[in-house]
Amino acid sequence: MKLIPLVLAAVLAMYSSLASAAEGLVAVKSSRSVAETMDRLEATVKQRGLTVFARIDHAAGASKIGQTLRPTTLLIFGNAQGGTPFMQCEQTAGIDLPLKVLVWEDAAAQVWLGYNDPAYLSRRHGVAQCPVVEKLQKVLTGLVETTLAP
Repeated sequence: MKLIPLVLAAVLAMYSSLASAAEGLVAVKSSRSVAETMDRLEATVKQRGLTVFARIDHAAGASKIGQTLRPTTLLIFGNAQGGTPFMQCEQTAGIDLPLKVLVWEDAAAQVWLGYNDPAYLSRRHGVAQCPVVEKLQKVLTGLVETTLAP
């Protein structure tokens, strides 16, 4: 009987952290620093044959204007083979492409890796049944799993 309250507390904690995330954002904890997580992600993206379009260090940008920001880095990547079919379902999906992954450190010094769920994006653009969405989800999940692997 003592196990039930512990399980309930764990489930509530998980949902409370998910509830605080932005709608449509998949966020996964990393045990590494922002820099190491991002380096691993970028290497994985390149190994999979995807094009890296930009790596943006938001904290460095804040520093240039005399502000501070915890480590926050964005990787923009993709390829026409994945993006074009999504835009063929609805061209406005192009506003959310190429794919992006954000790696950031929160106020508790926990590092997170997050990305927009393609299913959320497909609903946003009114094409929930777009056949490429599942493939994009698998690509992103695979990239994250490889990046965070020991």
